Amino acid sequence: MTEMVGDNSEKRRRDKLRLLVVGPSLDILGGQAVQAARLMTRLREEPSLEIGFLPINPRLPGVLRKLQAIKYVRTVVTSIWYVAALLARVRKYEVIHIFSASYFSFVLAPTPAILISRLYGKRIVLNYHSGEAGDHLERWPSAIKTLKLAHEIAVPSEYLVRVFARFGLNAQAIYNTIETDVFHFRAGPHPGLRFLSNRNLEAHYGVDSVLHAFSIIQKQHPEASLVVAGDGSRRRMLEALARELELRNIEFTGQVNHAQVTELYDRADIYLNGSLIDNQPLSLLEAFACGLPVVTTNAGGIPDIVSNEHTGLMVECGDHEGMAAAALRLLEDNELAQRIISEARNECRKYSWSAVRDQWVQLYEGLGQTGAKSSSFSLCAYESTQSKD
Repeated sequence: MTEMVGDNSEKRRRDKLRLLVVGPSLDILGGQAVQAARLMTRLREEPSLEIGFLPINPRLPGVLRKLQAIKYVRTVVTSIWYVAALLARVRKYEVIHIFSASYFSFVLAPTPAILISRLYGKRIVLNYHSGEAGDHLERWPSAIKTLKLAHEIAVPSEYLVRVFARFGLNAQAIYNTIETDVFHFRAGPHPGLRFLSNRNLEAHYGVDSVLHAFSIIQKQHPEASLVVAGDGSRRRMLEALARELELRNIEFTGQVNHAQVTELYDRADIYLNGSLIDNQPLSLLEAFACGLPVVTTNAGGIPDIVSNEHTGLMVECGDHEGMAAAALRLLEDNELAQRIISEARNECRKYSWSAVRDQWVQLYEGLGQTGAKSSSFSLCAYESTQSKD
């Protein structure tokens, strides 16, 4: 009887579709890491799937971890370990879901995963997230050839579907998910003067525009405060700009882990986003879920998730004066603010797991079935050749 139970358990395990997710762990703070973690949590609830995870940023064991603290050496040793892990683990799965950013990151992370998956004859979902896709593919045409090796390309916005189409690539939009039960929704009687920016401190996120806008706001409301969450190459420059603008009540938090993000939203009243290039920023969806009215630029795919005057207020990229005026308008027009808060909260339904779950599961199962047929065909062809010999 015990042996029979063990056999049945093994059969159930074999009947599951084995899916390996290749992407950043939460050691890399950013939207892709958060999405990878959320996706795997949900997929592990699916009885038809067996989920594995291979981080593109593996922690090296023992003394080797010290090498990851050395610039340049870190990239070399991490890449070697990552490729070795791919060679060891990809062969054990049927479908490989690969997260992807752009430029040099595309070369280091998704490219080896795609090539090794192809080497083992696995079915590939390339999940591309970068809002810089257009510039990436135009400047790096070799990336187009690599992308064509994927059996399916999934992107989180209709904006990227349009960008990929320009380069002859078919992609389907499967939205990022937002766990509304994690964030505390509150619709206060009137937005206060606590502002929040929660983006990496890189040039294309336009945090300097947020600082300039806040300077205008603070001239009218001296008690206004701003929290700038995140870190990046422009942090010192932005801190210097804040001093130059003589901003008060401003805090640069540095990196904030995902567990602490909800506290930032709980303490804020209005969310400011100054992106120059973007796709589908999770921070805007999180602001929606928390009841923070959003003032944002119209970069990239943002107009696909923010409807001006309905789920947020939008201004042109680089228009810090327009951003300040929009924020002041929210402070003065409570009816507008409350309408935006309500409609933005309703918009979150499109990004719930229940709204996207079937798309992911059907995509994986379709690839699994195609892969099984392909494997069967190859085996038959091989056996036919052998019998002729």
